[in-house]
Amino acid sequence: MGRVGKGADCSVEGCKNPAERSLSFEQVSKSSLKVNTTSRRAYLCHEHYKQWKKETKKDRDIERTLFSR
Repeated sequence: MGRVGKGADCSVEGCKNPAERSLSFEQVSKSSLKVNTTSRRAYLCHEHYKQWKKETKKDRDIERTLFSR
């Protein structure tokens, strides 16, 4: 059981919702989300994960096509 399962809160500044996803800090820093964490992982609630997915869709599609060869 990871930190999300144990009830970690969202890492975005000002958000106190429970986290649903865990991503690397590097991935989240590519978006406009302001994350306050000292660890290598960022924890996102449902709403912020959805926002992150929308903002990084093009980048993730490009990476997927480049590395699928």
